[in-house]
Amino acid sequence: MIFTDNDIKQIQDKGLTVDRVKAQIQLFKSGLPFINLSAAAIVGHGINKISEENKVRFENYYDSKRDSISILKFVPASGAATRMFKTLFHFINHYNPEKETINSFINKNKNSSLSIFLVGIEKFPFYKTVLKEMEIYYPKFNSFSNDKQKHLFVKTMLDSDKLNYGFYPKGLFPFHKYKDHIATAFEEHLFEASHYASSNNKANLHFTISEKHNHKFDEEFKRIEAIVERKTNTTFNISFSYQKSSTDTIAVTPKNEPFRDENNQLLFRPSGHGALLENLNDLDADIVFIKNIDNVVVFKFEQEVAEYKKMLAGILLEMQEEAFTYLKQLKTDDLSEAKRVEIAEFLFKKMNVVISPEFEKYSAKYQIDYLTEKLDRPIRVCGMVKNEGEPGGGPFWVKGENGLTSLQIVESAQIDKKNKQQKDILKSATHFNPVDLVCGIKNYKGEKFDLNTFVDPKTAFITMKTKVGKDLKALELPGLWNGSMAQWNTIFVEVPLITFNPVKTVTDLLKPTHQIND
Repeated sequence: MIFTDNDIKQIQDKGLTVDRVKAQIQLFKSGLPFINLSAAAIVGHGINKISEENKVRFENYYDSKRDSISILKFVPASGAATRMFKTLFHFINHYNPEKETINSFINKNKNSSLSIFLVGIEKFPFYKTVLKEMEIYYPKFNSFSNDKQKHLFVKTMLDSDKLNYGFYPKGLFPFHKYKDHIATAFEEHLFEASHYASSNNKANLHFTISEKHNHKFDEEFKRIEAIVERKTNTTFNISFSYQKSSTDTIAVTPKNEPFRDENNQLLFRPSGHGALLENLNDLDADIVFIKNIDNVVVFKFEQEVAEYKKMLAGILLEMQEEAFTYLKQLKTDDLSEAKRVEIAEFLFKKMNVVISPEFEKYSAKYQIDYLTEKLDRPIRVCGMVKNEGEPGGGPFWVKGENGLTSLQIVESAQIDKKNKQQKDILKSATHFNPVDLVCGIKNYKGEKFDLNTFVDPKTAFITMKTKVGKDLKALELPGLWNGSMAQWNTIFVEVPLITFNPVKTVTDLLKPTHQIND
């Protein structure tokens, strides 16, 4: 593979190296293996079900510790709202009110989500904003037919020369309508953080955003800061970062040659949420809550959601405390065999670490080294929600190349669905991953782990895309909570559906957890 001087400069300008790009191209050529599922993680075998009594105990334990530790809430928030409006974009692009009724359009296209949107239109937090905008652009609006009014309503929402909602960052889109104001997802994350991610009445939040939206988030925080701080009695320290260009990956042709654009430049693409591991690795906190930007609730549900966050954090702190105690003991010279067995049992029973069947044959020194290596890792406690629909990505036992199994969060794209055994395991899954993590990213000495050392690079994805009408292959890095955390010690805990309220389509805002019923 020969790169021109111009190619090399382009590679280096992105913060990449030629060797790294060549390694990416080699991954395209050799292909990436599917995950080897061993079993679905279920309650009693990989997923912990916490009693109400223990839930309260873990909450209280966390509350007793939170003012003595540093806490951070990490929110991936770079996505635009575009995908929320897929149905509505189709509607304004293909519907002609002069030629058919909306009902016939809905029936012809089997578009039930458009019907839901129009029935609930007055309940959306942006309803009055759109009406005001329409008065400017369509002064005779009230004289139009009902169908034409609805069509123009959606056009006013989405047209680039009007409200242009489709190109808002999702975090700044109007999510919730209260009596006296409209709240964005960004604002709700602040309110929510005050319940569980604050220490000494201070809350640190870090949002990963698109660089082009930086000023918009700054403006929103300035607009709401005083109000939110007064209502929560909490001071907020907000920071932002962008997906680093050095995490972009090269695109290739279907024949695995570097893809070049119309200017003969190499094409690099953002590499998915796995790239955010670099952002997380730059941060410093004793524990980190991770939650997606669109997973928020209206105020009246925040306390209930917070209880489960505190429960997960309490579990993390308790497990971490035990692990740290054992790690210190492993540094002593005369650790008894009984203590080594005790530590191995802790790893297996509490941390879900499968111990090598050869462990008993190891020398005492090698047992200590083995246990230290297994224990001295970042810890994540992940909430898991019961499946309500078809099983998809979620918690599984995965068999590694060494033949041992480990708990992993797996995306459905990583599973070979043509393999009956693997497909059957996928179908047997009882829970899914809501992206509800609490992470311990420091070791027993209080030093930050280098999170890059715990990634499984073979869990990257290859996807097919197009550019200027040409097919290409793109490489996504191991997902942030998937392969990027493959070597972390992992604890899965069942949490209720109330903790999972994403807004994937605009009609999700009509669900009870996003509505204020006065």
